[in-house]
Amino acid sequence: MTVDTASFFTRAVHAGRGQQPAASRATPIYLTAGFEFEDFDHAASHFGTGAGFGYTRTGNPTVQAVERQLAALESGADAVLLGSGQAAIATALLTVAGAGDHIVSSTHIYEGTRGLLLDNLSRLGIETTFVDDIADGDEWRAAIRPNTRALFGESIANARNDVLDIAAVSAIGDEYAIPLIVDNTLATPFLVRPIEHGAAIVVHSASKFLAGHGSVLGGVIVDDGRFDAARAGHNAPHLVLPGRGGLASVAERHGSRARGAYARESVAPRFGASPSPLNAFLIGQGAETLGLRVERQSRSALSIARWLDAHDDVESVDHVGLESHPHHATALRYLDGGFGSIFTFTLRGGLEAARHFVESVDVFTHMTHIGDVRSLVLHPATTSHAYRTEEEREVLGVRPGTLRLSIGIEDPTDLIADLDRVLSGVREVVA
Repeated sequence: MTVDTASFFTRAVHAGRGQQPAASRATPIYLTAGFEFEDFDHAASHFGTGAGFGYTRTGNPTVQAVERQLAALESGADAVLLGSGQAAIATALLTVAGAGDHIVSSTHIYEGTRGLLLDNLSRLGIETTFVDDIADGDEWRAAIRPNTRALFGESIANARNDVLDIAAVSAIGDEYAIPLIVDNTLATPFLVRPIEHGAAIVVHSASKFLAGHGSVLGGVIVDDGRFDAARAGHNAPHLVLPGRGGLASVAERHGSRARGAYARESVAPRFGASPSPLNAFLIGQGAETLGLRVERQSRSALSIARWLDAHDDVESVDHVGLESHPHHATALRYLDGGFGSIFTFTLRGGLEAARHFVESVDVFTHMTHIGDVRSLVLHPATTSHAYRTEEEREVLGVRPGTLRLSIGIEDPTDLIADLDRVLSGVREVVA
């Protein structure tokens, strides 16, 4: 019996199989849970070596194509695409640290990452020490312990725009054979590529600038492919010791790419953080126009920051492109093509002024997201930083009147007109 002579029910399921291959110019979307094996030995070979594709949780052609694309943009050796930016950070940290280990992190990080470190990884026996003055190399060095397994920071911090001295911090990590992990979400690889400055791992919330349109979630880990087993093996026994059943170590099987391979083989699929191939496709499509968008967004953001800085109702503007920002000189050393498009500013009228602002904008959208083609606004003190103490918020530059802007691709003249209209009404509210 063939499919053609089978019953209606069987034909409905199988008649579409056996499509001829076609050379699609766009990345094809392999929206399938699994892949058919050619024969018995093919299945055994896949499970024995990991080569090819068997199940989308462990590998998919669409996902793989986008991983190659993002690794190339970040000057990395390998990339692992995940279901969200939070999944990327969790996977990166669990790739290098385990029970009894320690992480040194910048204080100036995304609140979801901070919660992961304090509330979740701590339950797994992984401790974290936070560095307040990220420009002080001695503070980073003093925080390192014999069991420290990673340094962590953001290239441009959310939300005060502190810029990490990547080369200096990675050099400190190298002294102790400890990898530096950099969250490069706000800067994007268009503005800075941390691996080129010594970072070992880069992570992104691909939901933001990489995808760009606010329509999908995704995350990515990019590894530098420079793991040195002889020099750093004592800090990564899970990479250099034999596996279960006498399996050759990850380092023996993958050499200098052992760290990325471990993330791909042992962390991402086992914790179930794999992305949808459809989301991967949309992230890849977005990344194709990343430079065009980020260049325009950065240029617009700087003009808007300068306009706000000169406004009487604005107390301060934390945009690293302004000469007044304490990290401006560091930004000039690292950022090429712009200063990013996410920044905060503080209104003189405090909380009530901020309330009026977010409820009065028209072109700006009030929502919790960044890196969108649309311009967005959020009040950090009552949203993203609500669980920080007042003293902690003050250290981060988050005050009652502070607002975070994410500048999109609209005409900056229209954005400034919206701001001007709203700020004119602020005076009446706080008078």
